Amino acid sequence: METVDKVPSSPDHSEDRRRQILRAAMTCFGRRGFHLTTMNDISAEAQISVGLIYRYFDSKDAVITFMASEHMDDLRRVLEQARHAPTLFEALELVSICHCEDHPHHLHVAFVADLFAEAARNEQVRVLVRDVTQFFIDSVTNLIAASDEARTAPAGLSPRSAAEIIVDSARGMMIRAISDSSTLTATQIRERQLAMLRTLWPLLFSRTAPAAPFEASHP
Repeated sequence: METVDKVPSSPDHSEDRRRQILRAAMTCFGRRGFHLTTMNDISAEAQISVGLIYRYFDSKDAVITFMASEHMDDLRRVLEQARHAPTLFEALELVSICHCEDHPHHLHVAFVADLFAEAARNEQVRVLVRDVTQFFIDSVTNLIAASDEARTAPAGLSPRSAAEIIVDSARGMMIRAISDSSTLTATQIRERQLAMLRTLWPLLFSRTAPAAPFEASHP
């Protein structure tokens, strides 16, 4: 029987291309805001044609929807790691410092701030922000509820209330970081986030948090 040599298939670079578009979109959204950014802006930043971008995303809303889905997947991975952390503090430390490392920190926090602003005028974005926030709070609630520290919380402070305080404080710290991004590095901003968690800790739980490895003083 005659054999036919198979022609090797060319590698599929579609995922790499999608990542390239998403990185460009994040940069544009962080610089100009979601509302002002156009698909042409994303095309210029990614250095690929607009037509090629439309092969992957049919609109800006589709880009932001995909970003929200990916953010949810990232949160799931971090929270899975957090569930296996030795202590609740170490679990919440993982949760507190998780953010996109593929972009300069100031662009990431500017993007998050603009996303919340866009939620006030865009129903689709509002639903995305609400769902991600609810998932985040629910997951932190479950972490706290399953911990020994939950039994040391003040009377009347439920695991969900503690989770809301921690998540909302972390979000507030991210917004504050926008004004400090020119003077503080991403590492210093993360250190400040952890310092905030240590400050909150004795107000939420009577069980002592692990000692800090060093004392850092930042504005």
